[in-house]
Amino acid sequence: QVQLVESGGGLVQAGGSLRLSCAASGRTFSNYHMGWFRQAPGKERNVVATISDIGGRTYYADSVKGRFTISRDNAKNTVYLQMNSLKPEDTAVYSCAATPSLYINYVPSSPTGFSSWGQGTQVTVSS
Repeated sequence: QVQLVESGGGLVQAGGSLRLSCAASGRTFSNYHMGWFRQAPGKERNVVATISDIGGRTYYADSVKGRFTISRDNAKNTVYLQMNSLKPEDTAVYSCAATPSLYINYVPSSPTGFSSWGQGTQVTVSS
């Protein structure tokens, strides 16, 4: 499996921005679809955004459309989540996830569709 390490979380005021990074190692990064998920206290884990193995397809949850951007740099084995216009309701632990793209031609949007996970990074947005 691919190993994933997130960074870039922190405390930010409402309206501010953060950029999360997820560094992958252990496998060929371009053979994996990637996703960002978040989980707030007491709530289930939900998809934020996903990106296909070579970056041609992206998906965003309605709650983040127009504010967040997912991207990847396969040469650096890294996927990013640029978060702008942050709101207090964006507060959560953000995790990146990977799933092999070899046998599927779609990018899952459910956590159950991803097999490798990072440890997560806390994002806190103050009002």
